[in-house]
Amino acid sequence: MTGAFPTPDQHAEPGARESAPKPAEVAAQDRDLRSAGYRPAGPGESVRGNRSWWDAEAADYRAEHAEHLAGRLVWGPEGLDEEQAGLLGDVAGRSILELGAGAADCSAWLVRAGARAVATDLSAAMLRLAPSPAPPRIECDARQLPFADRSFDVAFSAYGAVPFIGDPERLFAEVARVLRPGGRWVFSITHPIRWAFPDDPGPGGLQVTRSYFDQTPYVETDAEGAVAYAEHHRTLGARIRSLVGAGFTVLDLVEPEWPAALERPWGAWSPMRGRLIPGTAIFVCVLP
Repeated sequence: MTGAFPTPDQHAEPGARESAPKPAEVAAQDRDLRSAGYRPAGPGESVRGNRSWWDAEAADYRAEHAEHLAGRLVWGPEGLDEEQAGLLGDVAGRSILELGAGAADCSAWLVRAGARAVATDLSAAMLRLAPSPAPPRIECDARQLPFADRSFDVAFSAYGAVPFIGDPERLFAEVARVLRPGGRWVFSITHPIRWAFPDDPGPGGLQVTRSYFDQTPYVETDAEGAVAYAEHHRTLGARIRSLVGAGFTVLDLVEPEWPAALERPWGAWSPMRGRLIPGTAIFVCVLP
């Protein structure tokens, strides 16, 4: 559960896996995976698999993407930057919790902006890669936050935690518990509509191949059949109902457009696709 944007080999958009599976010989070399596709995966096995996956991939991911992620709080591959977007509000002097922080670049930026930020992640290996000076970092399951009630003014996650959890209602309830009244909860995820399209930055990625309403998770299993990676889909309506059920008011749903000046693709996010269909959804919520 890490605040990092996936690449084509790192599960950018699970909608591709059924329509374009890997050859068997490649899959066998891919961290000894036995299979990849759509199947049920419980919350506990999702946590175990994702922790192992991100621990194993942390160093390579960081080396590949540090230039793009370091020193910023960026909400998605479209490059929407918090310094311009201001989705968290005025952060100076605020107590802020980051979920699925990855290498804690976002929290480090917040500290420089005057906030009191704490970074959490499921993967200890990712947290160890935090820049110096590093913000406070805690390894934990986002569904079981080790903080007292009403500890924070703001909580957020940039492509971390939320899509990797099989019981998001539990996560949202925990966020509501640790926020103070009036606290803000902001998170970005792959836009749910992308689950209907193949994982292809070209024209093939504009053809619907799966039902948007099918919420079966994308799962990779190892040679023993255990979950090695899991990503969970919810429709926009399901996300909003879960948030409202946890006590939040949804203030905004931001769907960043692909910038005209950005010509570099990020995995299956590309200028061609990004200018036609949304790639990122950012939920901006408040706890009354």
